Amino acid sequence: MIAVAIVAILAAIALPSYRDYILRGQLVDGQNGLAAMRANMERFYQDNRTYNSVGTTFISPCLVDVSQRKAGSFTLSCDGTPTANAFTLQAVGSGTTNGFTFKVDQQNRRSTTVTGVPGWNGCANDWVTKKGQTC
Repeated sequence: MIAVAIVAILAAIALPSYRDYILRGQLVDGQNGLAAMRANMERFYQDNRTYNSVGTTFISPCLVDVSQRKAGSFTLSCDGTPTANAFTLQAVGSGTTNGFTFKVDQQNRRSTTVTGVPGWNGCANDWVTKKGQTC
């Protein structure tokens, strides 16, 4: 009986910690996806001197087929329409990362919005990577 109680106590402590550990690993997928998409936007700007599409020939990375804009459980997209000199990208989580939204713009200003995930805080200045992290 004592062994069962010890196992129950350890499981009660270990399981939430393990879930947070797995979630932290999944959040990196969205952040890496945004960093790669931002680099693609900068390459597009370097070639075309605009972040927006040029006619139907040169399509902005923001407007590429949504099935090609996945990073783990995150969907990458533009938050609004890119202009000639500005864009904002976002990664919206689904499944186990539901409630997390990461954003980055052309000046590498980052933000995190967290809704409905207990213990996790949003941040207007950076990407959150840990439970309880503050800006």
